[in-house]
Amino acid sequence: MKLSLSLLFAGLLASVSASNVVELTPDNFDSAIGKGKPGLVEFFAPWCGHCKNLAPIYEQLGDAFAHAKSKVIVAKVDADGAGKPLGQKYGVTGYPTLKWFDEQGNIEPYEGGRDLDALASFITAKSGVKSSIKPPPPPETLILDVHSFDDVALDETKDVLVTFTAPWCGHCKNLKPIYEQVAIDFKPEGNCVVANFDADAQPNKEIAGRYGVSSYPTIKFFPRGGNEVEAYEGPRTEQAFVDFLNERCGTHRAVGGGLNDEAGRIAELDALAQKFLGAAGDARDYIHKEALTLSESLGETAKYYIRVMEKVVNDQESYIEKESKRLASILTKRTMSPAKLDEIKTKANILSAFVAKKLEEAQEKVESVIGRATAEL
Repeated sequence: MKLSLSLLFAGLLASVSASNVVELTPDNFDSAIGKGKPGLVEFFAPWCGHCKNLAPIYEQLGDAFAHAKSKVIVAKVDADGAGKPLGQKYGVTGYPTLKWFDEQGNIEPYEGGRDLDALASFITAKSGVKSSIKPPPPPETLILDVHSFDDVALDETKDVLVTFTAPWCGHCKNLKPIYEQVAIDFKPEGNCVVANFDADAQPNKEIAGRYGVSSYPTIKFFPRGGNEVEAYEGPRTEQAFVDFLNERCGTHRAVGGGLNDEAGRIAELDALAQKFLGAAGDARDYIHKEALTLSESLGETAKYYIRVMEKVVNDQESYIEKESKRLASILTKRTMSPAKLDEIKTKANILSAFVAKKLEEAQEKVESVIGRATAEL
């Protein structure tokens, strides 16, 4: 009975520790590589920090191609231990070094990212074998490389914020979900681009060097018009990025998506809106005409100021309160498209220019009553 339990325990332990990454040594390397089946081989050293960071990812890579062991190999060599002769044979001078061996054993250095998606995509491209990894949704962050960087970052019609990152960088991994949300926030802004650049990928290193990238993440803002590139040195929070881009791009985006409370507001018409509600009769008509003339040169959102004034002129003062509640309800439910919600938010913001005046008047009346009551005591 004890023997049976020992065998069962040993079997369970073996199944838990089993790896789909093939361990190669000088004894089995030639029988596995270059014999009609391609493979990716990692040359590592047990003491190497970067190798330790890569190890769990590489195990996942082996699992991702475990269903296709007859077609492609995911392997590793301890190039500072039993596999040292192999490391010397294949010119390994740093760790980890990854090399692709085709069916005949021809070698190509792997110089891409060290994240699971990059590694799996490389093997798929080289072997035609698809991994078992469920593809993530495409990022909203625009991914740049050596071929697309200049076309986007140096486009004189666009403002572009670029994070220069490395797949193995812990701070970059922490920043990624925050930065992705910023990209979502600014998705409606075609001329304010949120982008990422893998500065550690070998083909991209010349561009990274051009901009003095020596640590990760490095964040730089490329303004429209070909102006001088600006280093971003603010906090790495969604709020800080949104504030920075709104200031540089001239936008009015809000944390979490949508527009902020300033979108659509026009200072000149705000002032007239407040005067309008405080006026009556001919004075109100005069202000309306003044606003109408001014709006002709102030863009599309100016027309909504005029519409609100016309509703009030036609004895519909309750329109402001009712419409504000209606728009607020729509914004709370968020069932419309992002573009339509932006339109609704802009209208709500403009209405608030009129509401602010009414609240101010109410406060003044309260203070006046309190003042008279105090004087009578």
